[in-house]
Amino acid sequence: MTTSEERGHAAAASDMRQMTALGRGIEDRSFAIIDAEVGAHNFPPAEWQVVRRVIHATADFEFQSLLRFGNGAVGAGIQALLRGAPVLVDVKMIAAGLNEARLASYGCRIHGFISDDDVIAEATKRNSTRAIEAMKKAQRLGLLQGAIVAVGNAPTALLELLRIARDEAVRPALVIGVPVGFVSAAESKQALAASDLPFIVARGRKGGSPIAVAILHALLLLSASDPSQPSLQGAP
Repeated sequence: MTTSEERGHAAAASDMRQMTALGRGIEDRSFAIIDAEVGAHNFPPAEWQVVRRVIHATADFEFQSLLRFGNGAVGAGIQALLRGAPVLVDVKMIAAGLNEARLASYGCRIHGFISDDDVIAEATKRNSTRAIEAMKKAQRLGLLQGAIVAVGNAPTALLELLRIARDEAVRPALVIGVPVGFVSAAESKQALAASDLPFIVARGRKGGSPIAVAILHALLLLSASDPSQPSLQGAP
């Protein structure tokens, strides 16, 4: 029987075939430039694969100092992917940017409820936010336990997730908390970093859906790597 890891390797190989030699060369040069400009750093190899992909996606070297990892985040994320955990996103922009075929090869399915009619109606009724009610719906459907949760836009989604985790004893496998903004964005990420959940955060106001996508794609690439290779050494 084909394992999820073997399917992941096959999906990664398929992705490589889709990229032209010129495309691979440009990407390799980009990463070489990033490595050269950053120079020495203190990230373990697996965490650095995540950081450099975020820098690659944004051309913003400040993420080297903004990104934080806690409670075995990279290893937890890889294991969650390999066992086909659900991937819950706060906004459609994250889902649109993800490699759905590769996630499906592991048995992972993307879920997002922010535009559902019942979520909108409940948010209006309660004078809440769609992001809060979407997170509540995910919990009602039993999707949060053991899930990878990626929040790139809505701090209220992240704060509600932390409330659910605390009050209802739910434990996601990994929380990617990178909401962008001025109201509660930094505070929600501070709260996540103070929790005992495996987390990847971008401190401060910066973040966004492209950051969440880049982190997830880095984890997908790491999950398809041979654990004996340097790319995974240092993973928690």
